[in-house]
Amino acid sequence: MKFLYSAILMTFFTGGICAAQTKHASDTANNKLIDEVVVTGQFKPQSIQNSVYKVRTISREAIENRSASNLLTVLNTELGVSFANDLTLGETNIELMGMSGRSVKILIDGIPVFDRDATRQSLSQIDINSIERIEIIEGPVSVMYGTDALAGVVNIITKSSTYNESFSVRARILEETVGNEYSPFANEGVHNEYVGVDWSNQNWSVGGSASRNNFGGWKGSNTGRALAWQPKDQWLLSGNAGYRTAKQKTTYRFDYVNEDIYTPGNYTEVNNFIDKHYLTNRHNHSLNTDWSLNEKLSINGALSYQDYSRKTTTETTDLETGEVSLTVGDGLQDLAKFNALFFRSTAQYKLNNYVNTQVGLELQNENTSGDRINGSPTITNFAAFLSSEIKPLSWAIIRPGLRFLHNSVYDAPPVIPSLNTKFKLNEQFDLRLSYARGFRSPALRELYFEFVDANHTIYGNENLKAEHSDSFNGYLSYLNTFESNNNLSISLGGFYNRYDNFIDYAIDPNNPAITTYVNINNFKTTGVTLENKWNYKNLQAGLGFSYIGRYNDESEISDAANEFSWTPEINSTLLYSFPKYGANINLYYKFYGKRPGFELVEDEIRATAIESFSNADITINKKIKSNITISAGVRNIFNTININSTATTSTDAHATSISSIPMSYGRSFFLGLNYQLNTYTK
Repeated sequence: MKFLYSAILMTFFTGGICAAQTKHASDTANNKLIDEVVVTGQFKPQSIQNSVYKVRTISREAIENRSASNLLTVLNTELGVSFANDLTLGETNIELMGMSGRSVKILIDGIPVFDRDATRQSLSQIDINSIERIEIIEGPVSVMYGTDALAGVVNIITKSSTYNESFSVRARILEETVGNEYSPFANEGVHNEYVGVDWSNQNWSVGGSASRNNFGGWKGSNTGRALAWQPKDQWLLSGNAGYRTAKQKTTYRFDYVNEDIYTPGNYTEVNNFIDKHYLTNRHNHSLNTDWSLNEKLSINGALSYQDYSRKTTTETTDLETGEVSLTVGDGLQDLAKFNALFFRSTAQYKLNNYVNTQVGLELQNENTSGDRINGSPTITNFAAFLSSEIKPLSWAIIRPGLRFLHNSVYDAPPVIPSLNTKFKLNEQFDLRLSYARGFRSPALRELYFEFVDANHTIYGNENLKAEHSDSFNGYLSYLNTFESNNNLSISLGGFYNRYDNFIDYAIDPNNPAITTYVNINNFKTTGVTLENKWNYKNLQAGLGFSYIGRYNDESEISDAANEFSWTPEINSTLLYSFPKYGANINLYYKFYGKRPGFELVEDEIRATAIESFSNADITINKKIKSNITISAGVRNIFNTININSTATTSTDAHATSISSIPMSYGRSFFLGLNYQLNTYTK
């Protein structure tokens, strides 16, 4: 009922504005399959059809149509992408094509985002309102992007100025229920407010924005003060400034994140309660510059400094006196600090119409300190890389690459090679084949972490080696434009990845009470994917299928375990626009198949399984005049909350014996309002 009151209020706010016919984004969707330009992994921006990589994109229009409050909602229905929730820490980690987040490189405008450990918690700390588009490459891109890019790369490309004589103001409000819980504009529910301002002329641009995300948590079946999903409050601020001439463009960007994850505790027998806060402060400074010296030579540079801290505060409140004091105990108070300096410079030279070459240098320095860190360690990575795109024939592109490495702490692989090829079989069919060697440096926390509390004893391992992988990928793509408003694209792909020195949790054989990090012998993933997209007039439809196998190391000690456990996945999107009414309706569906596995319990191999489930969202967007859009919809239509698992043990640091895995807080309803004013002086 409270949500209904807010809906009436927001509808009343826009009720006096007359509807007008507007050109919807779907009007141009039919051209995007051909004309779309990508930058990730490229020597220079170019058509997605000409890239040697299989690049998947999520456009600004697609992001806006989701009417989401965070990036995870947008990625969640992508093929091969899934998320795991840690309700203890209030964080979420990504999985891409069968590999966890530690093997996925997260970039913002081509610059790596630093995380405090192997979990990609930074994905939930990116302002979705600042995103222009998302580009995803599956498989290793380690020659260009270095460590962590084993499973693939997710490049978040932010909105940038068009350098027109313009001034724009953007504002957004989104209100969403959390299950059956909601309170208007604060506390229970999801509440997102955003405002952004940009100004530019032909040479200069300046912009800034502020966003607040408030999640009130969710009680679920818990009693007392304890919650199943912890409340989270975020402030995200950003600013940017740019300067452009005919031959160069330089942009500075600043991002700040303040996050408070609050864990309320139940009343105790001694008449008090204990609450915990996880406080994050993240400052990101980045500078990108591009020079086009002449028609053949261009130079790019990127420099960033990231300062990240996470503070754990535990407080005891006395119910009789109201006194609040810091709670004493191992791991209850902590401040961890992380700093990362990154520099990359590349030069691209066009030798002739058949050969383009890129050379680059990269430096990354990371250091950390804290009560749970052994000392104040620093790791420095230095790399030089070389790559060429060779066109021996009009229908063939061959791109070999080498990356030379040096690490200050361990013996990094001296050379990382890759070979990507693209063959244009005819006007409709393209074939991409690739081999790449990938690697992942041990994270600082994997090397130097020390954590002891009532439930965990975890130690880092300074003797860890770098992971490395061999990856083979192949994609056959079909694209046919039957007429200007009717086209179809199909992509059939397969991959095989073998990882050596794979880093994972393990029980210390000398002390079963201690969990540590070790290099296991190997890990493998393999699978096939099928993606289909069809645009016909006002209809956009997509259907995808994947079948991914994950390696079972138990198969090395027993014939009872299969070498791979296979999981199917299906996703579908459907968008229909009504240009006459400035409206569209969007349906998103994803099926996660049963995930079998094996575990070793008391010297016996047992089969396990995580049950299948489905997720679906629906969104309706309606333009009110040319600069106001109202959105409404339902997320998690099938009300999936927990899924059953038959696993009884785990070596994960935050895992216990489990019977269910948390996926969501249930079905939710949302209503959003977007406002954008553009003023052009010329």
